[in-house]
Amino acid sequence: MMSRENTEADPAPTPRKHDWALVVDDHPLFCDALELTLKSVAEFTVVRTADCLEGALDLLANHEPPSLVILDLNLPDVNGLDGLIRLKRQAEKTPVIIASSMTDNSIISGAIVAGAAGFVPKHSPRAVFKEAIQQIEQGEIYKPAGYVESSSTTDHDDTVSRLSSLTNQQARILELICEGKLNKQIAFDLTIAETTVKAHVTAIMRKLGVQSRTQAVLVAQDARFASVLPSGE
Repeated sequence: MMSRENTEADPAPTPRKHDWALVVDDHPLFCDALELTLKSVAEFTVVRTADCLEGALDLLANHEPPSLVILDLNLPDVNGLDGLIRLKRQAEKTPVIIASSMTDNSIISGAIVAGAAGFVPKHSPRAVFKEAIQQIEQGEIYKPAGYVESSSTTDHDDTVSRLSSLTNQQARILELICEGKLNKQIAFDLTIAETTVKAHVTAIMRKLGVQSRTQAVLVAQDARFASVLPSGE
């Protein structure tokens, strides 16, 4: 018969709120390996995968928020921090770990500024992913070994931070502005009033710290992560 002391010393594990994880990567073998890793070290019962950002956003739109997302930076339909920023807007309370073979300090720093809860090099062993997940569950940000913390914020980090502050609607309007569309066209595309578009544009420029639509476009283009990424993944 189990004693009362043993019962109290070994409580049942607390179930996760939403017991699934999402892996976003266009390399099937890496997705398979991460699925096994997450089921092993974090006890996820369900791991869903997507090979592009749009596929990931569709999964998030049709399911309860996952407990964790692991995201590659280079995907067929997006390159760099733009994908992380869009994904965080869709599931803002879900921690996102970036898993990438690109481990420059500037890349890691930019990812953290954009809202990543951690950064794990792709070549890391299973134990590192376990450590990262445990650290994130404790409310900390996981940074890989060898990462050197910078004492100053770069202009690029500041730009990413400003873009991350945009709402989903504001981000969509900025995308349309970058496509060269006028307020009237944007209002038609989004089925909203032109006065609403104008209000959003004003808010966008305020958040980005610019005075014109042209400057807003330049800020958005500057944040396209390709400018700081080495060629190839």
